[in-house]
Formats: sequence, structure tokens, C-alpha cells
Amino acid sequence: MKTRLVSLLLVCLTVSARADDWPQWRGPNRDELSKEKGLLKSWPKDGPKLLWTYSDAGVGYSGASVVGDRLYTMGADDKKEFVLAIDVQKGTKVWTTEFNTRPNLDRGDGPRGTPTVDGDLIYAIGGGGELVCLKTDGEKVWNLSLKGDLGGKMMSGWGYSESPLVDGDKVICTPGGEKGTLAALDKKKGTVLWRSKEFTDPAGYSSIMPMTVNGVKQYVQMTGKSVAGVAADDGRLLWKYARNSPTAAVPTPIIHDNLVYVTSAYNAGCDEIKISADGDRFKCEEVYDKEVIPNMQNQHGGVVLVGDYIYGFNGGNNGPNKWVCQDFKTGKVAWSENDKKFEKGSITCVDGRLYLYGERTGTAVLLEANPKEWKETGRFTIPKKSSDKKHQAIWTHPTVDNGRLYLRDQELIFCYDVKDTK
Repeated sequence: MKTRLVSLLLVCLTVSARADDWPQWRGPNRDELSKEKGLLKSWPKDGPKLLWTYSDAGVGYSGASVVGDRLYTMGADDKKEFVLAIDVQKGTKVWTTEFNTRPNLDRGDGPRGTPTVDGDLIYAIGGGGELVCLKTDGEKVWNLSLKGDLGGKMMSGWGYSESPLVDGDKVICTPGGEKGTLAALDKKKGTVLWRSKEFTDPAGYSSIMPMTVNGVKQYVQMTGKSVAGVAADDGRLLWKYARNSPTAAVPTPIIHDNLVYVTSAYNAGCDEIKISADGDRFKCEEVYDKEVIPNMQNQHGGVVLVGDYIYGFNGGNNGPNKWVCQDFKTGKVAWSENDKKFEKGSITCVDGRLYLYGERTGTAVLLEANPKEWKETGRFTIPKKSSDKKHQAIWTHPTVDNGRLYLRDQELIFCYDVKDTK
């Protein structure tokens, strides 16, 4: 009996999450915000201390999920896509599990999404649309194809980029297509619980956000044609907002109170939508839309809401190429700095600081989340770049967990100590 109790305790310790864990895409609440404290307010001239470099993560743009002493991400070798677990203390591989043939994709092969860790299970979607459920020791539980098994359809051919949402006993994903844009699956078995039969847009590249309005829980997703909310219990369409994002609908929506903020590039701009309820019916009203295109059209580096302000990079292949601080309620620009100040990149926010990661040079910048001005407190560049010739740029977002900053460029993962020990 004593042995069984000890074993059970060890299992609980293994799968339990710390308050500062980063268990999924964009962090604990999928909003790119962490409540972690005690980090460096400024960086030394040459950057924070590099703790380790892992050089065999494979190709792909998958981000890092960190729970306890394990980092989980995805990559691809010459033949297969795989999920990878790394010991964050040693910077060494714990296990890899192959789950799909390496897809041949435009803009670089390999996975684009980030694994979601839920207790002792991991959920991940590869670039080819294979959704896999693993145990945290790497053992495969189930897998299915968003295209083959669920009849999914994408808006274009750059590969599935979604990071799955786990909610209660369900895992929610976006196969897209006429059977339903969204699908809810039993997280233990992978069986279909419902499809959003009234919402049938092809899948974009964004990830689902949960939202509750008037006591009704719903899932919000952006596609190339619209933004919509479907009921969490059965997938029925609650509201739909027509919005043209013709080339690539990528950034994850921002949810705050009853407001939904979405942005994408290629002249799609940004929209803020107010969701309200009248009995059992929901309606969506435009707060502001593409008339404020110059204020934010984010390609794929993401945006973050800190207080009353949105921060992110405004521009893509067609400009205007500025880092912007934007008033969330009005859409007006509080400040902007062009890309001569810092190149286009991705963003996250921890301990009142913005961590920016440049897609061209691999330079990281530490910035105060300050709506009055660009106030930089450090920058450094990763010591080497990926040797993979097919990928376009660094599109993996930074992750900060338990005093450590993780930066990835394809097969390379760098771990930096950003904890303030003073």
C-alpha cells in the first residue's frame, strides 16, 4: 500500500503544473501574457547568460510548451514529423515520437503549431494536418488526420498551423470545410463530439480562443472569410462577422470582456467586434474596422494586449512595417517606430516587459510595455542561425518560463537565464 501511494505521488508531481508554466500556444490563457515575476528588467550588453543550445529539433516553426522540467515542441527530419521532449535543466532530449510523414509544404516543411499539454497528455497538430495525442512519456494514445478523417479543407497550401485548444473533456481544432470549420473531439479517444455545421469556412492559420458571453461559453476562430463564435456545448453558430483576409489569416484573436480583436496582413487590417446577447440570440457589432488599416495589420508575429494597449508589428510583404502601440478601445496609435528601430518579428509579454524576436537576424529585444514610448532595456542576437536552406525566416515565437527564455530557429533551440537573482 505504501509503495502504491509513493508511486501515485510521483505521478502527480510529474504531471502537475507550476503557476509559471507555459503549457500551450501563447501561454496559460492563450493571450501571450505571463504572471511570472522576478525577471531581469534590463539585459547585459551581450545579453543574458546562455544556459544551453539544443541542435537537433528538426525543421519547422513549432513553439515551446514548458511544464515542470520538460519542454515540448515539434519538428521534422528527412522523413517524419515528430513531437520532442527536452529536459530544461540539462538541455538534452528525453524522447521523440514520430507521428506523420514529413509534408512537402511551401514556406518550409515541418510543423507550424505548438503542442498543448493537459495533465499527463499532449496534443499536437503537424503541418500535414495530423492531430496526435501522446502521454507525457511519449507513448501514442491516438491520432487522426484533419484532412483524411475529418474531411478538412484549408484556405491555401501553407500547411496546418493551428495549436489545439483543450477545454474540459474536449480537444477543439479547425479542420475547415463543408463538414464544419471547427471540430470537438473526445480528448481521451479522439472521437468526434460535434462539428460546426453552420460554420463551414476553410481553415486559416489562426488558433481558437475561448470566450464566455452572457454565461454562454463559445469558441472564437478567424478564417480567411470571417470571424465566428460557436457554442462550446454543441458547435452551433452563435454569431458570424464577415471579414476578408484573402492571403493568410494567422494571428490568434484577442479576447477581452465582450470584445474580439482580430488582425491580419495583406491589407486586411484590424477589426474590433463587440459581442452581445439578447436572450438566446447573439449579435456582433463593429467597433472599428479596416479604416484603421495603417494602425495594425499583423502578418504572423502576433499581437499582445497589455492593459488598454495592443503591441505588435504592423506590416508584412506590403508594408507599412512599423512596431505599433495601439489603443485597444479606439484603434488609434499611441506610438510607432519603423523597422529601422527593429525588424519585423514576434512578441510575448512577461513581468511587464515585451520580448521581441526578430525574424531576419534572430535578435531579441527587451522593451517596457509602455504606451507613451518605445523604451528598450536590452538586445542581443542568437549565436548562430539555422543551416536549413528551405525555411524563409524565424517565425517561432519566444517563450519565457520559470526564469528562462527559449528562442528557436528551426533545428536550434537556445535557452537563456533571464531570472533576476539580485
